[in-house]
Amino acid sequence: MQTTLGVEGSEPFDSERVEVARVRGLSNEDAARLSSLLSLLSDPVRVRVLYALDLVDELCVGDLALCLGVSEDAVGYGLRLLRTAGLVHTRKAGRAVFYRLADHFPEPLLEHCLRELIHLSRLASDDSESERTAGVSRGASRQTTRDHGSRRTRGTPVAVPTKERRT
Repeated sequence: MQTTLGVEGSEPFDSERVEVARVRGLSNEDAARLSSLLSLLSDPVRVRVLYALDLVDELCVGDLALCLGVSEDAVGYGLRLLRTAGLVHTRKAGRAVFYRLADHFPEPLLEHCLRELIHLSRLASDDSESERTAGVSRGASRQTTRDHGSRRTRGTPVAVPTKERRT
């Protein structure tokens, strides 16, 4: 008979780890908030807007559209969502509105987390491509090693361009 955690009478396989995960895990409210924020990053235009603003401090909608090669409508819509979420702020200069990252924007998000996610995505793409061409099963082709504590890494990191730091 299979038991489910939280059901009266069920016993965890590893009670210490279950307790650590319960105590240190995200609350439902925090998980929902984080999920909502991360969903903002599911659009390539919004992610590119954040990167561009991180590189040059502030830009207006038209200039963002030019540097990203997308329509002003796409940039404006993305900026509206990012502003509503508190990730970007505005500054008016006459009729022009300039956008910049919020003062409290977490710099490690761009500098480390998102770049690492890009790297993992590239590895997954490489794995999928090599499995299709070699006809190897997913489990047999994956060689993971432990690095940086309990995080799994594989292979050599892909070079991801880094930005020049603001002074």
